[in-house]
Amino acid sequence: MSRATRPPVGQEAIAVHGWWHAHRFLVLRRISQLFFLGLFLLGPWAGIWLVKGNLTSSLTLGVLPLSDPFVFLQTLAAGHPPLLTVATGALAGAVIVALVYALIGGRVYCSWVCPVNPVTDAAHWLHTRLGLKKGWQPKRGTRLWVMAMVLAVSALTGSVAWEMVNPISMLHRGLIFGMGFGWTLVAGVFIFDLVLSRRGWCGHLCPVGAFYGLLGERSLLRVSAANRAACDDCMDCFDVCPEAHVISPALRGSAGTSPLILSRDCTNCGRCIDVCPESVFRFTHRFDDRTSDDPVQATQPGATRAA
Repeated sequence: MSRATRPPVGQEAIAVHGWWHAHRFLVLRRISQLFFLGLFLLGPWAGIWLVKGNLTSSLTLGVLPLSDPFVFLQTLAAGHPPLLTVATGALAGAVIVALVYALIGGRVYCSWVCPVNPVTDAAHWLHTRLGLKKGWQPKRGTRLWVMAMVLAVSALTGSVAWEMVNPISMLHRGLIFGMGFGWTLVAGVFIFDLVLSRRGWCGHLCPVGAFYGLLGERSLLRVSAANRAACDDCMDCFDVCPEAHVISPALRGSAGTSPLILSRDCTNCGRCIDVCPESVFRFTHRFDDRTSDDPVQATQPGATRAA
């Protein structure tokens, strides 16, 4: 069945499981993004300082330091003395954040925390509604080169280079102090994804996403196509996945191959779980490689959809 003759993406899942089940992880992601952003805005907007700082570096409840490990690496590359970073709590904060994302999946940051994600998701939604062409698609390894270039520029200039143009930081500062030039950068990301390159920013260029992908390469949290035998090739999972190339090895694997999505590019956004009417996908851990062919797994509720 061609895409033109199939129901709109997610409609089958809504018909089978209901609206909430077909959107639950999308809604929870938006709540999560608003929650983290709100924590930082409570202080300047309402005088409630639960968290001081921003996603780059913060202090929670006056005792817990958290720092972006990618920014910390830029600080070291820029030649700032390690002892200074220890004294300011940056090292402890970077280690805490790095351990958390190494455990749950580095690119969870991209889909569940990053405030730019709704911007790029909105651009993709409009791109699809307008029926625009896919556009220029840089190689996915480009973001790794951008990440390396950022560290090199930090070393050459003695500055935390990326923070001067980071759309994440610009958006956060803009919400507090007024956008100014920040609007230009955020709008640029939106227009880039809308017109020039479908899902181009997060999928091909963002060095922050590249770093967190490397950080979470061996993480525990995984999506599994455990019920892949029930797949009816509706392609909805490919349509909604921001990194669709990660699905095929798990979904199309032959008997005996792992159903786990193990690519570091997976953002664990859960949209493939949302939109699948056959309940093919689920969240699990990296050591759970059972499929619906396994007798134990096949007897679990929801393993297959009733005919």
